[in-house]
Amino acid sequence: MAGEGIPVEVACRVLAVSVSGYYAWRDRPPSPRSIRHAWLTDLIRQIHQHSRGTYGARRVHAELLLGHQVPVSHGAVELLMRRAGLEGLSGRPKWRRTKPDQIATDLVERAFTRTGPDQLWITDITEHPTREGKVYCCVVLDAYSRRVVGWSIDSTQTATLVTSALGMAIDSRTPPAGTIIHSDPGSSSDPGSSPSGLRIPACCRRWVASGTASITP
Repeated sequence: MAGEGIPVEVACRVLAVSVSGYYAWRDRPPSPRSIRHAWLTDLIRQIHQHSRGTYGARRVHAELLLGHQVPVSHGAVELLMRRAGLEGLSGRPKWRRTKPDQIATDLVERAFTRTGPDQLWITDITEHPTREGKVYCCVVLDAYSRRVVGWSIDSTQTATLVTSALGMAIDSRTPPAGTIIHSDPGSSSDPGSSPSGLRIPACCRRWVASGTASITP
């Protein structure tokens, strides 16, 4: 009210607070909690923007905990994201049965030795227990250099976990046509659906039974 031009004395009388208490509150330095919340909000906003607006509170919390080693509760992340007006993509893609003609054949046949980079990518999901609950990590590894070219962390094991890792790998490496993406049969790494904004090749949506697909132009 005082900021709107109303005299301080009048505003304090209406709100039933003392004038000295108002000035003490106005001149009081920020508390350590307020400073930490402001810092966390900036970090959460950076993570949310880096995910192209797809990360919700659970994935932002996992990224803070594992990617940035910042100890913070899931409830605090939800509160700060709500105050900042940040939301992730809601809803899960509807699961559809794979048709026989959409199943890719095994293009690797256990021959993992390659003569150059970006010829064969290998991916898998690992589970990691934490004090906040389980988190899952999907990693895309280049078979030639043994270098991690893409990764994603989430608190749930969904197709988004895999497509995010593949999207990072494709954006960072720009693989040529013919690059093979391989996962062991029965692996949870099944990018059956892709969130909007990720340039996941159409062939990856056929990577179901054998766990192998090839990038096409």
